[in-house]
Amino acid sequence: MLLATVVVAACAEPGVNAPSPGADEQARPAATSTSSPSSGYDYVTPSRDGIGKVYLGREISHVMGHLGAGWLDRRERRSEERTDLLIARLPLAPDSVVADIGAGTGYFTIPVARRVPEGRVYAVDIQREMIAMLNAKVLGTGLSNVQTVLGSIDTPNLPIASVDVAFIVDAYHEFSHPKEMGEAIAASLKPGGKLILIEYRAEDPRVPIKRLHKMSEAQATREMAALGLNWVETGDFLPQQHFFVFRKPL
Repeated sequence: MLLATVVVAACAEPGVNAPSPGADEQARPAATSTSSPSSGYDYVTPSRDGIGKVYLGREISHVMGHLGAGWLDRRERRSEERTDLLIARLPLAPDSVVADIGAGTGYFTIPVARRVPEGRVYAVDIQREMIAMLNAKVLGTGLSNVQTVLGSIDTPNLPIASVDVAFIVDAYHEFSHPKEMGEAIAASLKPGGKLILIEYRAEDPRVPIKRLHKMSEAQATREMAALGLNWVETGDFLPQQHFFVFRKPL
């Protein structure tokens, strides 16, 4: 219960939810700010749930650490988030090369690996503790097409132009270096490769998640366009999350 409590306190909105920000109010950073044009970031007084670093108008949220691993694997997650639908809708072929960015404990890595028996899944995380948990979990499945990768705050450490589909579930908004990490992820995609972003809907006040842990369609599209990725579609078939699809030009 302690692990779940840690993550709930960080992500879930306590009490009654205030109206969620609209598409153009994703971050609402503090008025006092400094700018660093060469880095692509602005800096403000940190809000309660943010780090004070602003990218394209969005304040970056605090990171959920490995102590929240139990929350990622909670039994109710499938019914709450319909993760079965999420996995089924990933645009995969049996031989796809897939990157699970922010793989955590491998909640998505393992079922996705089963969908690509002739392909490969790169399971990327920047926390050694998560990689260790993931390796132990994969070992018990008999799967041979999962390769864990220790990334860093600014790169997933993936081969250039090697990935057909990369996906990031509820983690992109926490990237401390979204510009650098995003550029590296885009570089890892093959021409025509797709990036799938799963983020809680900022436009929906009924989603009981704190503001900085949500993302609007307008904000996601703005940030992916800065990486040279084209918006393809936004699926809203999940109970609380957007399913954004972006494509790298051919």
